[in-house]
Amino acid sequence: MPKKSKNSGRWNYTVRKPKVALVYDRIYPYLKGGGERRFYEFGIRMAANGYEVHWYGMKYWDGPNTIEHDGIILHGLCKARPMYTKSGRRSISQALIFGISSFKLLFAEFDVIDCCGFPYFSLFPAKLAAMIRHKPLFATWHEVWGKKYWREYLGLGGIIGFKVEQLAAKLPDHIIATSQHTANLLHKELGISNSTVIVNGVDMDAIAALKPTKNCIDIIYVGRLMDFKNIHLIIEALAGLKKHGTVLSCSVIGEGPEETKLQRLATKLGVADQIKWLGTLEKSDDVYAHMKAAKVLVLPSMREGFGMVVIEANASGTPVLTANFSGNAAKDLIQDGMNGYVFEPTQDGLLLSLEKTFKNLKNLEHSTTKFTKSYDWSNLSYKLTEVYGI
Repeated sequence: MPKKSKNSGRWNYTVRKPKVALVYDRIYPYLKGGGERRFYEFGIRMAANGYEVHWYGMKYWDGPNTIEHDGIILHGLCKARPMYTKSGRRSISQALIFGISSFKLLFAEFDVIDCCGFPYFSLFPAKLAAMIRHKPLFATWHEVWGKKYWREYLGLGGIIGFKVEQLAAKLPDHIIATSQHTANLLHKELGISNSTVIVNGVDMDAIAALKPTKNCIDIIYVGRLMDFKNIHLIIEALAGLKKHGTVLSCSVIGEGPEETKLQRLATKLGVADQIKWLGTLEKSDDVYAHMKAAKVLVLPSMREGFGMVVIEANASGTPVLTANFSGNAAKDLIQDGMNGYVFEPTQDGLLLSLEKTFKNLKNLEHSTTKFTKSYDWSNLSYKLTEVYGI
C-alpha cells in the first residue's frame, strides 16, 4: 500500500516482492544431492533478483523452525528423519511423515509454489494449498520410476507405488522436467504431456577460478553410495587392472547405505589401499577441486534423472564415463570421444572405456568444457521464472 510521507507530502510506494515457495524434504546445504543443489542454485539467484524465496522441508538445524541461509528462508516442517532404511531402500514412513507435515503449507503465503515430485506425498497438500490460494502448482520432476521398476523394487507392492506415482503426476498444473529423458518418460509411463524441460546447471566462473587438489587422482566417483549406482563396477575394474600390473588411484566422495559393503568388497579384491573414502564434503568448491585433480569421473549408475555430476566434471575439465542403462539420463549428456564415453555396464565394458580414455586423455581434457557453456545456472534461472510467469 502507498504511504504519504509527513515531511514531503508525497506518496511512497512499497513494492511487495513476489513470494516463491519451494517444497522438498531434503534441504541444501544439509544434504548435497542434485535435487537439493538445483533448488538452492535457483533459490539464491531468484532471491538476488528481487524474489522472496521460501524453502519448506525437514528441519536439519537446531534452534527456530524458520531461518535464513544465503537469502533463502528455510522452514522446517518436521524433524529430520532418516531417508533410507537399514536395507538401503527409501523410507516410506519418512516420506509419509513429511507429506503429512506439508499440510502446514495451507497457512503459507506464496505467488508460486514448486514442489519436488519425489517423494510424492507432499504433492497432495501442496495441491490443496495452491487451490486455496488460487495459484498454479508446479512440480519439479527428476526421474520417472514407472511400472516395471516399481515391480522390481517392491514386488507386488510395486503396483501401489506405481499408482501413487501415476496419481501424483496428475496433481501439478505444470511439470518441470530436469531432462528430455524424464519428459519422455512422463509421457510414456504416466501419460503426462504438459511438461517443460529445464535442465540442471553449473557455475562455470566459480569452477574456473578454483585450483585442483595437490594430489592427482586417476578415477573419481561423486554421489550417493546406493545399490543402483553400481559403484562395485569401479572396484572390480581396479582389481582387474591390478591383475595386469596397472595400479590406479580412486577417490569416492559421498555417503550412503552401501558404504560398508563396498569397503568390504575393496578389501576382498585387494584394492582397499587404492581407494580414498572421502565421505560428504561440506563445500562444493572442495568437490570441484577434487574433480579438477582427477583424470576421469566414473558414473556407473543404473538410474539418473539428469546426471548433474557429468556437467560439473566436464566444467572442471574432466571427462566422464557413464553406464549404458535405459534409465540413465546421464548418458544423453555424453558425446563419445569428446567429453567422455558411454560403456556397457560390466567390468570389461568399464575397462575398455578406461583404456580409451587414457589413450585420448589430452584431447578429452581440451574439449570437455565447451559442452557446459549452455548449462549456466543464471541463464537457466531466467528461464525458470519465465515458466513460473513471475
